[in-house]
Amino acid sequence: MSTGPATTSEHASSDTAEPEQTTRRRVALVTGMSGAGRSSALRALEDAGYEAVDNLPLSLLPSLIRPEESQARALAVGVDTRTRGFATAPLLATIDRVRSDRSLDVRLVFIDCDDESLRRRFTETRRRHPLATDRPLADGIRAERAMLRDLRDRADLVIDTSNLSQAELKQRLQESLPLDTSPGLAVHVVSFAYRNGLPRDADLVFDVRFLANPHYQPNMRPLTGRDALVAQFIERDSGCAGFLDGLTTMLAALLPRYEREGKSYLTIAIGCTGGRHRSVYVAERLVAWLRSRGRRCGLLHRDLLHDRRQEDFGPAAAAAGADAPALRIS
Repeated sequence: MSTGPATTSEHASSDTAEPEQTTRRRVALVTGMSGAGRSSALRALEDAGYEAVDNLPLSLLPSLIRPEESQARALAVGVDTRTRGFATAPLLATIDRVRSDRSLDVRLVFIDCDDESLRRRFTETRRRHPLATDRPLADGIRAERAMLRDLRDRADLVIDTSNLSQAELKQRLQESLPLDTSPGLAVHVVSFAYRNGLPRDADLVFDVRFLANPHYQPNMRPLTGRDALVAQFIERDSGCAGFLDGLTTMLAALLPRYEREGKSYLTIAIGCTGGRHRSVYVAERLVAWLRSRGRRCGLLHRDLLHDRRQEDFGPAAAAAGADAPALRIS
């Protein structure tokens, strides 16, 4: 795959930014839809070494995150509609105020989920939605989504948990917010099936349904894009090499520009019909290219595990989650 014309500038950008930010205290403000997994996200960050605090009154937030010493621990703070004094505008104003302190590295993380998954989680656990105490659950979810829209738009990192297990959420957070590396653009690559919808947290989406489809080869249908036989089949497509070269050349030019604009997280989605062969292959190749250039990068095959559940256990088992439990509502 092409190295792209901007490889040198990528490293130069990261090297330039590092000395200024190495001593900054990292603060992750975690918010999102009720039932989407915000508490699970806090626990994942706590496991990664953050000090976690949940449901702190907004008036106490500035004093909590102010670093009292250079060795203060990284902090993860949970804030949602149950927090005393919660309102979107004051919270955004507080975030802007604390971000002006150059000794802090403040990231706003929004945990999201589609409405149908939220309804199912609340129904299964019989928990009450904080905005649906005197009205239908669907109305409460709709009201909360409208209330939090500006927060989602301003978030540095949006994670959609609709199709994530607990372990996948933990992996995504720890890849995006690690404590053992200097800050920089974190790239997350996800393969997906168009028949199951676009990833809701994607920044860039690439459609690879133009590539030859291994699904129609009986000996390849049960395989995935990670298998050598499938990879060889896709690589024989005359359009494959040109597409990969074009993709990496474009990203080599784009990534440093995203960094200069202050973007901290970028999600790249690669889609095909079934999310099993072509998108998986391209996502694997893209991640290998990114990591070879020193990029912090995560990978998720969103619909590959779902496909396997369908084949191994049937639709009922797939819906129930089979071997990977769904997020507990929290």
